[in-house]
This record gives sequence, structure tokens and C-alpha cells, in this order.
Amino acid sequence: MADAIVSRAGQIDGAGDVRAIFLKVFAGEVLTAFERETAFKNRHMIRQIASGKSAQFPVTGRAAALYHTPGAEITGGVIRHGERVINIDDMIIAPVFIANIDEAMNHYDYRSIYSNEIGQVLARGYDQNVARAGILAARNSSGLLAELPGGARATGAGYANDGTVLWQGIFNAGVTLDGKDIPANDRSAFLRPTQYALVVMSEKPIHRDLNNPNGSIAQGNVELINNIELVKTNNLVNLNDTANEDIPSHLRADFTNTMGLVAHRSAMGTVQLQDVGLESAYDIRRQGTLMVGKYLVGTDQLRQDAAVELATS
Repeated sequence: MADAIVSRAGQIDGAGDVRAIFLKVFAGEVLTAFERETAFKNRHMIRQIASGKSAQFPVTGRAAALYHTPGAEITGGVIRHGERVINIDDMIIAPVFIANIDEAMNHYDYRSIYSNEIGQVLARGYDQNVARAGILAARNSSGLLAELPGGARATGAGYANDGTVLWQGIFNAGVTLDGKDIPANDRSAFLRPTQYALVVMSEKPIHRDLNNPNGSIAQGNVELINNIELVKTNNLVNLNDTANEDIPSHLRADFTNTMGLVAHRSAMGTVQLQDVGLESAYDIRRQGTLMVGKYLVGTDQLRQDAAVELATS
């Protein structure tokens, strides 16, 4: 009797690796889930490096103007320069072991569940670290240069449960950033779903007589307050991370009172050595495949004067 001729769905053009297509599709789904779940990634500074352990973010101070005395020699002035160096942190991984590889490859529901979970957990860790950096920037009273101001905090019990207090706090945060000459574009207000809903239900930000179309109760959204984009995210941390050894030491603090973060994209920075990706290997000893989603980045506060924290105390 002759062996059956098997049509391998994972081969490219009927030849080569019998798993080639399956693994590529899986990796693509990890990337999609990661991009969909990140709220902070496109709203802060990112620098990609090909090698090394850190990246430099230069900062330039402001020029000074003065009155000229007739006949006096003009000798020039000093513009201060500085830098912020952000180091690569340890690699973040999300592993999954699939014991029955044929079932996993041929039943798309399994692959979709696993890939989405990997992408979401990577995104959550990435986003939460950027959020921590932004909050710490707001709490830092020292600027990158002596002549630059530090961050700002607005406190009040109403930030936890009063939508009117929240939208007023966001509006005032924009005024604070204006006073520090922070660019008007690329500002975001990051709120947890509860606080975001309170702002929507306060109705004034979407009042048709006071705003152009700016969201609705029906859709449950508000787009802008004082030209600041409102972003709803579960990744604005609200934990006491002072002793959390699962995150880098420079990002550990107590965030339990944080209700919102208003920041220009320059407030936080990430140096990226390896973007999110997937490795997969079949283990004959364990009769399964280990799939690992991972990325290698470092995140820290960048420009303190570009961040405002809204907190209950």
C-alpha cells in the first residue's frame, strides 16, 4: 500500500517548511493586537536604535533678549544645552506553550486567542511604563535645565468622582502648559474608563451651544477639551508600585491617587532596541511549540514641564 499524499496547508507554494505560513500569520496577529491595545505608543517620543544600551535625547534652552546700549560691543549670549539619557530595560516577554501543534495551527480560534492575549499583555506592560514615566515627570519639580520649569500636579477629591471637576482640571492643565510655552499640538489627557465616562456625562464638553461637534452621550465619547485629546485607557496605573520588582526601579512609585495625566508627547521618552516580535520553536522532547512574544525597550520621563498629574491628593 502506498502512503497518502498530504496537502500541507502551512507550506508556501507546496514546498519548504510545512509550518511557514502558520507562524507568519501568528506573528502578524501579535503585532496587530499590540498596536490596537496601546494608548501611549503614538503619543510620546520614541527613538529606535540599531545597537547599544541607551539613547540620548538632547535639550536646548532658551535665548535671552536684552536692551542694547549705543556704542557697546555685542559679544553674544549663552543658550544652555543638556541631555536626557534613557537606558534599555530588561527584555519583556510573553510566552505560550501549545502542546498540540497541529490542532493549534489548523483551528484558527486557538491561534487568535493566543495571539491576542500575547499582544495585549505586551501592550499593557509597555503602556503602563510610559504612563508611570509621565506621572513621575509631572511630579518632578526640576526641569531638564535650570532655566526650564518642572512638572505640575493638580489635586482634589473631585477628580475621583466628579466629571465637572475633571474637565475643568483638564482645561486648567492646558493653561498650565500654555504658561510654560509647551506646543499646543500633540497634547493628550489620559483617563481611566470611569473618569472618562464622568467627563462625558458632565455634558458641558459636548454641549452643542458651546462646542462644535465634539462627541456625544450616545457614542460615549469626548474628543477635545482646550485642544487636548481625551484618551480612554485602562493602562493609566492606579497601584502602589513602590515595591514592585516586576518594573524598572526608576519607575517605582505610589500611583494610587492618580486620576488623570495631561501631557505633551515630549514628556515621556522610549528608546527601542527591538520592536515587538515573535519567536517560535518546536520542542520534540515536550511534543509542543513554545511561542514567545517579546520586545526590548527602555522608558523614562523626558521633559518634566510638559506633564500635569490630576490626583485626589
